[in-house]
Amino acid sequence: MDIAVCVKHVATLGDEVELNDDATDVDPDYLEWTINEWDTYAVEEALRLREVAGGGEVVLVTVGDGGADESLRRGLAMGADRAVRIDPGEGAGILDPLTVAQALALAIDDVHPDLVLAGVQSSDAVQAATGTMVGQLLGLPTVAVVKRIELDPGAGRARVHRELEGGLVHVMEVATPAVLTVQTGINEPRYANLRAIKQAREKEIAVRDLDAGTRGCCRVERMFTPPAGETAEALGDDPAEIARRIVEIVTARLS
Repeated sequence: MDIAVCVKHVATLGDEVELNDDATDVDPDYLEWTINEWDTYAVEEALRLREVAGGGEVVLVTVGDGGADESLRRGLAMGADRAVRIDPGEGAGILDPLTVAQALALAIDDVHPDLVLAGVQSSDAVQAATGTMVGQLLGLPTVAVVKRIELDPGAGRARVHRELEGGLVHVMEVATPAVLTVQTGINEPRYANLRAIKQAREKEIAVRDLDAGTRGCCRVERMFTPPAGETAEALGDDPAEIARRIVEIVTARLS
């Protein structure tokens, strides 16, 4: 059972934020980088499916600069077999989901996996688009927001539980190979021990370049803190007075 897993290296903000000198990005000193939370569940699910199948290879694939190696090595420490990073190069700008999906699909196509997993969305862009685009580009059946996978490798099918709005669950069968985007809570991602972390540091990460001439969809011209608006008004403790004041505010806004 060979499984490809799409992962993303994402930045998280602390309580305090400062911009860089030209106000085009957040000062790196105020950012912490890590593997996308949804993708940790995808990696864990791939490892569990490999164990159930009794063997195979788990390959991690990402698009990013050298900093993304940190997230790939975390996945390797969890138990993935190897990793591939597509380097966009300098000046590529902000890559849109379709461009990222195209790069991922090309790398995954070389792997010829029995299954492709990805997190439902990334914590930075929150677009939930890349995984499903990868499925369409590969021409594979695609199921989004999966919270349970029952794989039958011999039959070439998988039974998946898909999370819908309102707490509903859609149970369906899908032919494999397929692309599944994984929801948080599908499992409990394992922690890597020190030995595994050390071994992951020694593994080579295959690096390939993004297609020449590929550029992002946009670039940042300026970032700034929006000006403060009107201050909030305390309405006191008396319920009757609060109700009267709310009526006044609403009436004034509607007039």
